[in-house]
Amino acid sequence: MEKTSNRIWIYDTTLRDGAQADGISLSVADKLRIAHQLDAMGIPFIEGGWPGANPKDGQFFWQLKEEPLSQAEVVAFCSTRRPHKTAAEDKLLQALLTAGTSWITIFGKSWDLHVTESLKTTLEENLAMIGDTIEYLVSQKRRVIYDAEHWFDGYKQNPDYALQTLKAAWDAGAEWLVLCDTNGGTLPHEISQILGEVKRVLPNSDSAPKLGIHTHNDSGTAVANSLAAVREGATMVQGTISGYGERCGNANLCTVIPNLQLKMGYTCLESGQLTELTKTSRVVSEIVNLAPDERAPFVGRCAFAHKGGIHVSAVERNPLTYEHIQPEAIGNERRILISEQSGLSNVLAKARNFGMELQKQDPVCREILERLKELEHQGYQFEAAEASFELLMRSALGVRQEMFQLKGFQVHCDLHQEKVTPYSNALATIKVAVKGEDILEVAEGEGPVAALDKALRKALVKFYPQIAAFYLTDYKVRILDGTAGTAAKTRVLVESSNGEHRWTTLGVSPNILEASYEAVVEGIEYGLLLH
Repeated sequence: MEKTSNRIWIYDTTLRDGAQADGISLSVADKLRIAHQLDAMGIPFIEGGWPGANPKDGQFFWQLKEEPLSQAEVVAFCSTRRPHKTAAEDKLLQALLTAGTSWITIFGKSWDLHVTESLKTTLEENLAMIGDTIEYLVSQKRRVIYDAEHWFDGYKQNPDYALQTLKAAWDAGAEWLVLCDTNGGTLPHEISQILGEVKRVLPNSDSAPKLGIHTHNDSGTAVANSLAAVREGATMVQGTISGYGERCGNANLCTVIPNLQLKMGYTCLESGQLTELTKTSRVVSEIVNLAPDERAPFVGRCAFAHKGGIHVSAVERNPLTYEHIQPEAIGNERRILISEQSGLSNVLAKARNFGMELQKQDPVCREILERLKELEHQGYQFEAAEASFELLMRSALGVRQEMFQLKGFQVHCDLHQEKVTPYSNALATIKVAVKGEDILEVAEGEGPVAALDKALRKALVKFYPQIAAFYLTDYKVRILDGTAGTAAKTRVLVESSNGEHRWTTLGVSPNILEASYEAVVEGIEYGLLLH
């Protein structure tokens, strides 16, 4: 492990660069929630957006003054002034100043191709644009981070000019020079080589600007490129939570931070703050309304998941056998998966996770294992639905409480043929017995499963008010034996949430409604166990 006492400054651009990802749209309230979560985790720089480019970002900076962060510096973002104008008369720069931030990030062109083709100006004017913009902002008592856009592509094509753009920025008063791999096409060995060459031409003094790195993931190397840059002397790393960003995304800070801190010996966050990493990744995923990547390094649900019986017994004796770090260090947890490949070690470990102490010689352990393998042979898949497995285990132990009993249900669907798109309305009627009462309810929904779910909730909510906070976050159907045609058996996975926790339940049946009902019912039942 490489040891160093150097501090690496983490710069989060989820609210600006991350929001450019396909499928992400953030409201002002969303941006504020994310900013406060990043602040609580200890991120020192949070880029809030481009005031003046759109009303939403301007409103965010104004509203943040009413809900200030506790420790992070919020940063406003903008381009250099327009060609052949003065910085003082540039309307975007005036809007930038009204954001009222101490720190400002300015991006400028490093690649001569972009200067002549995108800006339609001369190389000399581009240097003036960089220098004038930063000088003006410094004169307005702002501290400036300069993002050298397309730096690596520009350096490869015209190194002398690319270096001139950096010199224009540092002569004008920029405190950080951030080298950007904007197209995401540079590889780690190139990052190392070019950073080394840049360091040799920069002034070597305490007053010299510090170097940063901003990478994109188009070649799948954004994290590796960031780590390579730090090894060559970069002391700021820009990136986003979960790697969200345009095209293939940005450097994933959820991977960069623990690698730097736990593997390379740098300081990015306080140790207590590092334990917030997994929570932060999931909170941000919830806000942007994208399912978390279960196989993400460090913070994914599968990152410390063990399935094979030999693996489980080994990791139970010594976690180092199959885990590269302690999951608790970044706020994650070990998961023992249950499947037809499981042995008694998996069952015992899973029981402990559920707060149940079982002994290997206890006959119920063998009963649970046999029942598990029987159900998986029928098409159940409990490694993807741990909540259903806990309920199965509770049944075997005789501690599963029957919260309600189904008396029957009917679902009626109408298909409406409109001019543009046909749609289906469904009406569900359900009868359940709850605490000695028979309850009959009816509900409509866009599709039979939605109608059935609504009817069931209506029947139960007055007995279990907490159900009002439950909602479905995902619904998946898998055909298990496609050769059977429309008579094929289906497996339904339902993911539910109460805003704080997510859990997955499943059902299997040749009748898709019956499989869906089983999954939905177990989802409600498990949610009640959490309260």
